[in-house]
Formats: sequence, structure tokens, C-alpha cells
Amino acid sequence: MTSNQTGRLIGAAFGLVFVLVNAGALSPALAVALRVLAIASFIALFIALRRARVPAAATDRAEDTDGSTDHADGTAPRTFDRGYRLVVAAEVLAALAGVLVVNHLLHAPQATGAWITFVVGLHFFGLAAVWRMPSLRLLAAAMSACGAAGLVLAACGSSPAVIAAVAGIAPGALLLASVWWSVRTGPERVAAAG
Repeated sequence: MTSNQTGRLIGAAFGLVFVLVNAGALSPALAVALRVLAIASFIALFIALRRARVPAAATDRAEDTDGSTDHADGTAPRTFDRGYRLVVAAEVLAALAGVLVVNHLLHAPQATGAWITFVVGLHFFGLAAVWRMPSLRLLAAAMSACGAAGLVLAACGSSPAVIAAVAGIAPGALLLASVWWSVRTGPERVAAAG
């Protein structure tokens, strides 16, 4: 698999995890249905990604002096280089710090998932910049909004099911859908989603 395909597979896996974890807050019948749908979507995406043809130009890369790679056809790079690692490190630190604050200082464990969603959404803004992929900004904004809405719902005392639906199920569906969209738009757009 190319780094583009691997990145999409990572996004789909996180989408699957968001749905699997948060579906438990819903009614058993709905939880089972959503989990089965998410697993089926992930398996179908995995197969589609494995079968996706990558244009020859997308696999020809020129090494830059900073260690990043650019595609020969001018599309955005899709590597797991230093910039990527810095974005992920910032994401992990922000998530851990926020979880500690939410749980130990605010005593609001119902907001933990929403905080994580908010941070994951923000990290896509970083990836959009690092990978020079403005298309990721839409996913970043949508996921960040889901996380922020979940935080507000938690602060207002909403039920765990409502918080999980807004800050867990919806972001998981967004991740899975964004990967589906990138696969469906054709091989020339393989570098377009994350």
C-alpha cells in the first residue's frame, strides 16, 4: 500500500473505533446496527483501498531538502515525515492534558469523548497544512464542531447517548465517509483525503 492508502486506512480505522466505542451509549438494537454497519464499511473500504490503482505520477516522488516528498504531478505529498509526527505529538499531548483536566479537575468524565473528538478534529487542520491538502479543512471543521458541540452538551447535562451520538458516532461516520469519498472520486484523487 502507498502512504496515501495507508493514511486513508488509518482514518477509516479511527472512524470505526469512534463508532464502536460510542455506540455502547445507545440502545442495544441501535448499537448493534451501527457497529455492524461501521464494520462492514471498514471492510469494504479496506478492500477498495487495496484494489485502488495509483497513477504512476502519484508514485514518482522527488525528495526535497527538508526531507518531505512531493508528487511529480504537483499534488500534495502524503508522507509520515517530521511534520506529520509533530502534528500527531501535539494531538496526543493535547488529548492527554485535556482528559486529565476533564476527569480530575472538572470531574466531568462524560465530556472525555467530546474532548478527544475536538482534538482529533483540530489535528486535521495541522495535517491540512503539513500535507498541503486544503480539502482536509472541511473534515477538520466538521469534527471539531462535533467535539465542541459534545462539550457543550456535556456541560449542559445532556444524556450520555446524546453526547455519544454527536461527539462520537457522527465524527466516526464523517471519517468513514471522507475516506469513501476519496476512494469514490477516482484514482487521480488518491491524495485528497486523510
